[in-house]
Amino acid sequence: MAKKTKKELDINVLPENEKLKYEIAEELGLLEKVKAEGWKSLSSKETGRIGGLVTKRKRKLYK
Repeated sequence: MAKKTKKELDINVLPENEKLKYEIAEELGLLEKVKAEGWKSLSSKETGRIGGLVTKRKRKLYK
């Protein structure tokens, strides 16, 4: 069986919602963990923090 190769993530081609998630993960210092192990590797506390900040920014944008 062939090994899966991970391709480099290009944040610029993602939809706006996904882009925002990755930007916040980077600000919190979690981007490398997400790239290496995926979103499932984050704790519920880390995931909740990202979700809370996404919501906060969306509210600010649409006011």
